[in-house]
Amino acid sequence: MVLMVLPLIGSVSVSEVLVALTTACLVYLMVRYFYTEIPAGLRRLPGPTPLPIIGNVLEIGRRPYLSLTAMSKRYGDVFQIQIGTRPVIVLSGIETVRQALVKQGEEFSSRPDLYSFRFINEGKSLSFSTDQAGVWRARRKLAYNALRSFSTLQGTTPEYSCMLEEHICKEGEYLVNRLSSVLQADGRFEPFPHIVVSVANVICGMCFGRRYDHDDQELVSLVNLSNEFGKVVSSGNPADFIPALRFLLSSTMKSFVDLNTRFTTFVQKIVNEHYATFDKENIRDITDSLIDHCEDRKLDENSNIQVSDEKIVGIVNDLFGAGFDTVSTALSWSIMYLVTYPDVQERLYQELKSNVDQNRKPRLSDKPNLPLLEAFILELFRHSSFLPFTIPHCEQWEDPSSFNPDRFLSADGTEVNKAEGEKVTTFGMGKRRCIGEIIARNEVYLFLAILIQRLQFLPIPGETVDMTPEYGLTMKHKDCRLKARMRTRDEQ
Repeated sequence: MVLMVLPLIGSVSVSEVLVALTTACLVYLMVRYFYTEIPAGLRRLPGPTPLPIIGNVLEIGRRPYLSLTAMSKRYGDVFQIQIGTRPVIVLSGIETVRQALVKQGEEFSSRPDLYSFRFINEGKSLSFSTDQAGVWRARRKLAYNALRSFSTLQGTTPEYSCMLEEHICKEGEYLVNRLSSVLQADGRFEPFPHIVVSVANVICGMCFGRRYDHDDQELVSLVNLSNEFGKVVSSGNPADFIPALRFLLSSTMKSFVDLNTRFTTFVQKIVNEHYATFDKENIRDITDSLIDHCEDRKLDENSNIQVSDEKIVGIVNDLFGAGFDTVSTALSWSIMYLVTYPDVQERLYQELKSNVDQNRKPRLSDKPNLPLLEAFILELFRHSSFLPFTIPHCEQWEDPSSFNPDRFLSADGTEVNKAEGEKVTTFGMGKRRCIGEIIARNEVYLFLAILIQRLQFLPIPGETVDMTPEYGLTMKHKDCRLKARMRTRDEQ
């Protein structure tokens, strides 16, 4: 064995020296990696001290929307945490968020380059892609124009003001009949499975121009894919925050890649069918509208960036996923709140009875005459906060933990207080505000109006309705069975 004699230490082997030097180098590199040099004139953001490798994961826990809210009370409206090895800046408080997303919208409009984002729509997602600002702007404009064109499409009969109203009214009627059949057979029903299929059918009609039977395997497969996507995303991908782990492909990540591939393949097939049957004089749905806006391959006048056919698949994919999950979750929570607050449910029914001819279904044009229903929807968004990082901003509201739709009504209850309503940021704000917000709001309103007009929702005697949310991409309520009864013609 080769020995070295070092002052103050004595005889050591060469291998021991190498181990010591290697350890010292690793410690030095880790310190440099975790230590961020702060430019002169600035100070380090407050926040909890991260652990090596895992950062603040243990403090964030399984309910980050709650733990981050608690941290904001300790560290202020702007603080820093670390997830794995990636620093994350957390903004809290409506004015702070508005400053970032609206007043400094350009600086805060991009997306982080997370590893898993590369597999969503093959990296071409409108919501998750890290495209350059010009590319993202061109694609967002294309999607917005397609939605606007679709919203003006006439219904197939004069009964409906537009194609959107026709899709929702027909599916709402089918949902009422479906629930009636289930109640006759079982005496009870679970809200989410039936609502989610109906909402999926509306989105299929909007995006693809087709409607499915509730038991159709293709539709069931789409719903299952969306549910799987939400579960996988909410569980998190460690490789997004600890880069070394991306070389160890986990079973969760494999499932994530697989379900994205399957859904993209499904959408690609439908887009190809639309190209083959496209008629500029007969725009049938959003996919046709996208093709129409792209057919001449015009360059965006601001960014000079061409939008390819592949991007169309990504945009359709995004519009389907976003509209599907948000609306179905909102409607499912609505039923839970109606059962929990029966006095509010009765007031909503009386409002409908007084302002809508009971011999017909509610329409979009009835909305201005149903202020309580609109206030109920706003309070649902605020109180449930089912999009976990659009927190209710408790400092804005009097008695924030109470469910009270009247907070959004004028003193005489005849109209919605728009200034209060604008404080509810369910659909985001600034450059990344949801482009389908108007369609989503109309869909929630019209579905809910039809359900309240036709059904009275009730708890099962002796059973408690559990309103505790389960964390996810959108926070769902726990599995719950309820009762309902059809409104009689005398009541109506």
